[in-house]
Amino acid sequence: MQPIITIEGLGKTYPNGFRALNSVDLQIRQGEILALLGPNGAGKTTLISTICGIVNPTQGKVKVGGYDILRDYRNARRLIGLVPQELSTDAFESVWATVSFSRGLFGKAPNPDYIEQLLRQLSLWDKKDAKIRELSGGMKRRVMIAKALSHEPEILFLDEPTAGVDVELRKDMWQMVRQLRERGVTIILTTHYIEEAEEMADRIGVIDHGELMLVEQKTQLMAKLGQKQLRLHLQTPLEQLPEQLDGFSLELCEQGSMLLYNYDSQQPSHIAELLPLLAQQGIEVKDLHTHESSLEEIFVGLVKGAKQ
Repeated sequence: MQPIITIEGLGKTYPNGFRALNSVDLQIRQGEILALLGPNGAGKTTLISTICGIVNPTQGKVKVGGYDILRDYRNARRLIGLVPQELSTDAFESVWATVSFSRGLFGKAPNPDYIEQLLRQLSLWDKKDAKIRELSGGMKRRVMIAKALSHEPEILFLDEPTAGVDVELRKDMWQMVRQLRERGVTIILTTHYIEEAEEMADRIGVIDHGELMLVEQKTQLMAKLGQKQLRLHLQTPLEQLPEQLDGFSLELCEQGSMLLYNYDSQQPSHIAELLPLLAQQGIEVKDLHTHESSLEEIFVGLVKGAKQ
């Protein structure tokens, strides 16, 4: 399957010399959810803005649906819906007029039934005649999402879409994201809520200092980089570990009442050897459970490693 977005050697340097993007290569598959993670100033918004034609690249090429974003801007842009970080709507227009007008900007024929369905999905139907300035911040965010989807795009960009919004909107949005993916819409999101990326994304991209550090299937990334830990709660605290356990990666904590065994998820764990050996040393285990690195822990480790 051909990628719906192809990025080759993309770079952006601002007049003050700040390099926001540094030779980014990326292919985004049709119908996937790609989450871009990175600290503030990493280049996430610049990357999205460049693909959407808001920021002109300094170097490189971007194609959206086979259309070059510079040479064939109109055809590329009509495939894209964008929900930016900043709220920007006509404060004195009604919700219905704002969303309907946005659809018309992309040359789409009027479709009141679709606009109604969209507003109902976003719990905006009872506000359809309200002026934008009368809405709360969360409702304005819903209007921005409705505008982005008004022309039925094949690609949806969500730039920090749930930052500062209520739990209800967050749930509504992710339900809509699932429905859009089922219809084949490609979704690219940036987020600081890593648990959302962990739950929703098919692939994870990590960007820092304008460089795309990696792009991996979420499950493969966590399997490759995730560390597992066996936590053993001891019946009787230990002052120190017996020499017979030196061959294992063990650590005493909680005043000697817990034993931690760290191991690589891709390597044999040797737990079957460890437990009988503990019994031979008279160490009784009261309880045990395993812990696997979360996506947040993996992300923090990658960024820290890049800065060293």
